[in-house]
Amino acid sequence: MAKKSSFKSSARSRRKEKRKKIEVRKKEFRYRGLSLEELQKLSLEETLPLLTSRARRSLKRGLTEKQEKLLNDIVKSERGDVIRTHLRDMIILPSFVGHRIDVHNGKEFQHIEIQSYMIGHYLGEFALTRTKVKHTGPGVGATRSSKFMPLK
Repeated sequence: MAKKSSFKSSARSRRKEKRKKIEVRKKEFRYRGLSLEELQKLSLEETLPLLTSRARRSLKRGLTEKQEKLLNDIVKSERGDVIRTHLRDMIILPSFVGHRIDVHNGKEFQHIEIQSYMIGHYLGEFALTRTKVKHTGPGVGATRSSKFMPLK
C-alpha cells in the first residue's frame, strides 16, 4: 500500500529542498578593505594609517619597553602558547590574531583568544575588571533590625 502523504509533510520536504539549494557563505573578515592575510603581511608603520586616531597616536609615540617585550613574545611564540601579561593598554595588532593571551584584571588573569574583530582595541577592553554585584541577605551585625531576622 502506498502511504498517503499529508500537506504538512510535503511542505516540509519542499522547505528542506529549498534549504539545500541556498548556500550559506561566511562573510570574509575585512578591516578597512584589507583581508586578515594582507594585514598580517604589513609592517607596524604600514598598519598605523589603518588604525583609529587614538591607537595611531599611541603607537606613533613609540612602544614602552614592556610593550616591545610583549610584542616580541607574541611574534616568537606559537599559536597554542599562552602568554600572560599585565599590559591592559597594549593595542591589539594583526600579528596577535590567533594567539591566546591571559590579561590581568586586577585580581586574576582572564583568558582571551585574540580574534580578527579585536584589531585596534586595547587588551584591557576584553578583561573586565568589575563583576556584577550579587546581593544576599544582611550579614551579622549589619543593622539593629537584622538582629531579629531568622538565620537559615
